This record gives sequence, structure tokens and C-alpha cells, in this order.
Amino acid sequence: MLELFPEGFEELDSSDGVELVAYTDSGGEERLWHVFGGARAEDVAADWRERWQAFHQPVRIGPLWIGPPWADRPADATPIVIEPARAFGTGAHPTTQLCIELLLDLEPGSVVDLGCGSGVLSIVAAKLGFAPVLALDSDEHAVEAARTNAAANGVAVEARVADVLTSRLSAADLALANITRPALEELAPRLRSRRLISSGYLPTDAGGLEGFRHRRHLTRDGWAADLYEAAQ
Repeated sequence: MLELFPEGFEELDSSDGVELVAYTDSGGEERLWHVFGGARAEDVAADWRERWQAFHQPVRIGPLWIGPPWADRPADATPIVIEPARAFGTGAHPTTQLCIELLLDLEPGSVVDLGCGSGVLSIVAAKLGFAPVLALDSDEHAVEAARTNAAANGVAVEARVADVLTSRLSAADLALANITRPALEELAPRLRSRRLISSGYLPTDAGGLEGFRHRRHLTRDGWAADLYEAAQ
């Protein structure tokens, strides 16, 4: 679906599974038929663009406001504008919010964002005074989105294409890793960071990491995030 509709699509829960919905034309419907062997088409209301935008709501996390370009920005918060695109991370997901809450309590230093997606965590870090900020992702579309979002927010983030599980990692005061737990456990022994903020897994999956001491644990809506410090 991302390849067919990189501008976005909806996931709707139903009693027998998940329905994937794309707002498209007859050409898009034909592509769906070719790839999936079937599709159901319905006419949509004239306000479908507004309905799509309504799905992306801004969030407040401490002194920060994170939202899409079309949302009104409050005067009493630091705005971070993220364009919803094919890269993960608009600020709305609990894992992103938990990482930001942990980040708010740390003294600024250098950052490496491992699996940066849209770059939202890198941009938050830069807004909070962390520098330099390096954002890495194996998906070139995510890296391009991170660069675009960083420029739109007026912050310095260096975004590169890299497989964080195989590439040599840069040293940094803080590593950010909003990834799956198996990937995190594979990554941890290779980190060259004094601290680590991790998320992307369930509370039942949280635990110790090789080479790190556990410091804080947060949960929200069935997701977990943790702060670790290097053992040496």
C-alpha cells in the first residue's frame, strides 16, 4: 500500500480484520486490482481531504506542541511541525510521546537517532538544545522526510541512509531508538553512547540490555519506553 499510495492511506479496524482504504481514482483502483486481486470502490464525500487532515491531530508534550502544517499552533508552546508522509513518526504514537517525555528530563548533549523515521525525535532533540544531532535510517524515503522536516523547523539535523544493525555507529552522549525489542537487543552491544532512550515495544518485552543499566521505565496505552545508562 505504501508503494501504491505513498501520499497515505487509512487503516480501519473491523470485526474480521483490518480494512485498508485509499482515496484515489479509477487508475488507483486498477492498480489495487492488479496487486491484490480485488478491491471495493465507493464514492467519497466532497470533504474527504478535510476528513484525512482531521485524522492527524496535534499533541502537547510538556513545553512542546507537535502537529501537522495545517493545524493552529499555540503561542505558549514550542512548535514542531511534522508533515504526515510515508515515514513513521508524527508525534501521535505513544512510543514517540514516551521517548520525548524521557528526553525532556535530560541535559542536552550530542544525539544519534537510530531508525529516525520522519525525524520527529531528532527535531525535538535539536529544539531542546541537543547538538550535534545525527539521524539514521535504512529507508531513503524516511531520511528525505527527516531532512525536509528538519529544514521546515529550522533546526540542524544531519540525516543519513544507514543500516544501524550493521553500520559502524557514531559516538554520542545519547542514543534514541524507537524500534522493535529484538532489533534493540541486537543493537545495544554496538552502541557508543553514554545514555539510551528506547521504545517501540510492549511493557512485557522491556528488560535489561547488554552493556547498560536500567534507570527509568514509562508506559502508556500498552507501550513502554526506557532510559538506560552505559554500564561503564
